[in-house]
Amino acid sequence: MSLGRNPSPVWDKLVFNKIKARLGGRVRVMSSGASPLSPDVMEFLRICFGGDILEGYGMTETSCVITLMDVGDISIGHVGSPNPACEVKLVDVPEMNYTSEDQPYPRGEICARGPIIFQGYYKDEVQTREVIDEDGWLHTGDIGLWLPGGRLKIIDRKKNIFKLAQGEYIAPEKIENVYAKCKFIAQCFVYGDSFNSCLVAVVAVEPEVLKSWAALEGIQYEDLRQLCSDPRARAAVLADMDSIGK
Repeated sequence: MSLGRNPSPVWDKLVFNKIKARLGGRVRVMSSGASPLSPDVMEFLRICFGGDILEGYGMTETSCVITLMDVGDISIGHVGSPNPACEVKLVDVPEMNYTSEDQPYPRGEICARGPIIFQGYYKDEVQTREVIDEDGWLHTGDIGLWLPGGRLKIIDRKKNIFKLAQGEYIAPEKIENVYAKCKFIAQCFVYGDSFNSCLVAVVAVEPEVLKSWAALEGIQYEDLRQLCSDPRARAAVLADMDSIGK
């Protein structure tokens, strides 16, 4: 399928038609929005259900769709090309080192303009002016890059950025996403403000992973709370976070 060929009818008959039947057997198209689909999930869905799986991107403020994949597009890892009802452009974000001159692909904040853009937040002119500029462009706060064929890929967030006391720009969500890759971590919340020079994080562990590690280390404990308070457990979690972070 990745080479543009039709899927094997043999495998459909032996395996995948049974999975399609779970959804009634007549599904032709599925669409996905909100958070991006990982490439392996996209491939899995296309193989198992046999129809077109289209990924899109949009906001409530844009009457939903800004971009959408074309039917028959076999590439993955992007959110498609612009909706005909709007214009889309990328604006430089120098504080994050995203510019239109970036190679191999231009990068910047995604902005949209057109009849699908909302008129403003109800009785909130200040916030409205923060997101819609004088030329009518809606600034989404998302960072994207242009792929070949006019396809858009979401790579980062501009909003929720703040400076630390020493002037360093921080994107906490990006740091959270990195630490989320640690095997011990279920959730991570990073916080900071402009009056301090460092960040703090609240970390929730994966109970079963930590318990399995404790069993291998021969650590005795009565409950998860006690295990989380054990200096050896804390050192192991921090060491894993440091390794992934670097």
